[in-house]
Amino acid sequence: MSRLSRRALNRALLHRQFLVRRTGRTALEVIGHLVAMQAQEPNWPYVGLWSRIDGFTQTRLSDLLEERTVVRSALLRSTQHLAVADDFRRLRPVLQPVLDRTASTPYFRRVSEGLDTDGLTADGARILAGRTLPRRELARLLALRHPGREGKVLAGEVELRTPLVHTPETGTWGRWGTRAAISVTRAEDWLAAPMEPATAQDLVRRYLAAYGPASVMDMQAWSGLTRLREVIHAIRGELHRYRDAEGRELFDLETAPEPPDPDTAVPVRFLPAFDNLLLGHADRTRVISDADRKRVMPGAAMVLPTFLVDGFVHGSWSLKDDTLRLVPFRPLRPAEMSAVTEEAERMLPFLGVRNVAFGQAA
Repeated sequence: MSRLSRRALNRALLHRQFLVRRTGRTALEVIGHLVAMQAQEPNWPYVGLWSRIDGFTQTRLSDLLEERTVVRSALLRSTQHLAVADDFRRLRPVLQPVLDRTASTPYFRRVSEGLDTDGLTADGARILAGRTLPRRELARLLALRHPGREGKVLAGEVELRTPLVHTPETGTWGRWGTRAAISVTRAEDWLAAPMEPATAQDLVRRYLAAYGPASVMDMQAWSGLTRLREVIHAIRGELHRYRDAEGRELFDLETAPEPPDPDTAVPVRFLPAFDNLLLGHADRTRVISDADRKRVMPGAAMVLPTFLVDGFVHGSWSLKDDTLRLVPFRPLRPAEMSAVTEEAERMLPFLGVRNVAFGQAA
């Protein structure tokens, strides 16, 4: 069984994520390949696609949302993602145990304790049948049906337990730091098609195509699902096996390309906040060191936007007024500084800002 170094895993991941060379594929194809793109804030998936697609413009994604070929909803790890509509119909049922587990946490149980879960979701379905409502209106109507209970929390539980999607304005490119009021509707009504459950094996295959080689723990960290070792056992005959530098068993598709040369040169790349490149594995050292992970993920469910140098996280970035501000975590050599500046300046028109400024290296 071959062993793969951390750099070999890094290069394999960057290749599969279209971060070595920007791809000529469409936004729809790239979102489908990535399975889903994390989308808590509307603008971030656009940045992720800009870094991966040659010539990407904001309208390419906004149009997909308006056409209903891409949807925004709770998905992986119970967090908001963009997914191709047909993938959502197939994969949301596979991931439903993750969302049900979140809906059973104390935050929701303190309000819905004593209510019949099926009855609550049926109430939500009846309220939303054939129409779209702002979240706050769904909350108000649920509170009327269940006096004395907090409607906002009940609406949140319904959204987790029922396949609902957000209307396009909640995922459309807009001003930084602003969010449209979220409206929800039943996915089957919005897409005019029923849910068609895939299998956990299908989900694992899709994951490996974009994130492999990977361990069972990696797959579980990305999806939120548990007991995936049983799934791997069922398809073991169609998988390659490797070991990482620490001896952990990794799996990959038979059809996957061989891991590239660990010394392959890779360009500077900018990643949005919450990009699944940083969240797609339990062992994230293939792209970010443990020390830098603490800087990028400081708590309160935050994942800062970052930039990669030589394939690994080297710093974070933010927008303030008309300036893209970069904070390297370590000093940059002259050639690295030039490459980071060049890529940052290339991104300025896309972000709608004019200047690049460096903060002090931490």
